[in-house]
Amino acid sequence: MINENTVLSVGLHPSAVDYSRYPGLDEATLTARIEAGEAVLRAAGFDFVSCQVPAVPDEADVVVRERVAGRLFRVAMIGAGVRMAAEHTLLFERLVNVLTEVSPGIRFCFNTSPETTVDALRRWVEPSGTA
Repeated sequence: MINENTVLSVGLHPSAVDYSRYPGLDEATLTARIEAGEAVLRAAGFDFVSCQVPAVPDEADVVVRERVAGRLFRVAMIGAGVRMAAEHTLLFERLVNVLTEVSPGIRFCFNTSPETTVDALRRWVEPSGTA
């Protein structure tokens, strides 16, 4: 049975980001923003699983399969760092296909930054204690 609050967040591992494209952003800052966003999700009552992937589609495929093995997820949020950068189109495509294969019936939502993840998830899932 799927826990109505079980969500998966998939995004690039901070070490896989090309920071030359994002002036003023570095690995430490992005890591802190991701951790703060995850704290907000947990405080909001989400059963939340983070899956940070490398930029190489074949490697990301393995990471996702290992992370979701034996679990069911209602919603997957694929981060903007994967979706919005043209160089990650194949990675995004692979992630969508792997997730629909390993978690049939999964729904997808999308954020624009770590800070908007909670709003994206709320479009699909009621966190515990709010129903």
